[in-house]
Amino acid sequence: MAMGVAQVRLPKAILEQVDALVESGDYASKSDVFREGIRKLIHEKVHSMVGIIPNTGDSVKEIRAIRKKLSKEKFDIDKINSLLD
Repeated sequence: MAMGVAQVRLPKAILEQVDALVESGDYASKSDVFREGIRKLIHEKVHSMVGIIPNTGDSVKEIRAIRKKLSKEKFDIDKINSLLD
């Protein structure tokens, strides 16, 4: 899997908590902590959309509208779903 790089500034207190997670052995690195947190955030966002389609009788139109909205998001739903398997 190709990886990108992002620079993030965080409060010292959060970085200390991340370091504690690594030092405890729960995670191998700070990067693993951040990746896991971001995966969970994306997973939560995707699953919060389940059941929000209104039943107006034209499901094709509703699905197209949702796909259009999702296409503007900055994540790949197939990659996210593959993480959940």
